[in-house]
Amino acid sequence: MSSALVSLAKAFENLTSSIVLKNYFAFMYIVAIAWLYVAILMAVAEATHSTGTLLGGIITFVLYGVLPLALVLYVMGTPARRRAIRAKESAELQTAQEASALTPDAGAKAAGDAVAPVRKKA
Repeated sequence: MSSALVSLAKAFENLTSSIVLKNYFAFMYIVAIAWLYVAILMAVAEATHSTGTLLGGIITFVLYGVLPLALVLYVMGTPARRRAIRAKESAELQTAQEASALTPDAGAKAAGDAVAPVRKKA
C-alpha cells in the first residue's frame, strides 16, 4: 500500500514540476516582451521630445532594451542549452553503442583466450 502511495506521489511531483517549468519559460518570454515594450516607449519618447534626437532614441533602445535583454535571455537559457547538449551526446552514445552491438568483431582481430596459459618455471 505504501509503495503505491510513494509511486503516486512521485508521478504527481513529476507532473507538477514539468508544468511549473513550462510556465516558467512562458513567463520568461512575457517579461522579455514587456521589457522590449518599455524600451520602445522610452526610445520613442526620447526621439519625439523637443530636445531629443532620432540617434538618441536608437541608442536608448539598444542600451536599455536590446543589450540587457540579450544578456538576461542568454544567461537564463544556459540550463536549457546544457540539457540539449547532454541529450544530444547521450543520443550519439546510444547510437554508437547500438552500432557496436551489431558488429561484434569491430576490431578485426582474432579472438584469443581470455586467460593466458601459465608455464612452469624450469
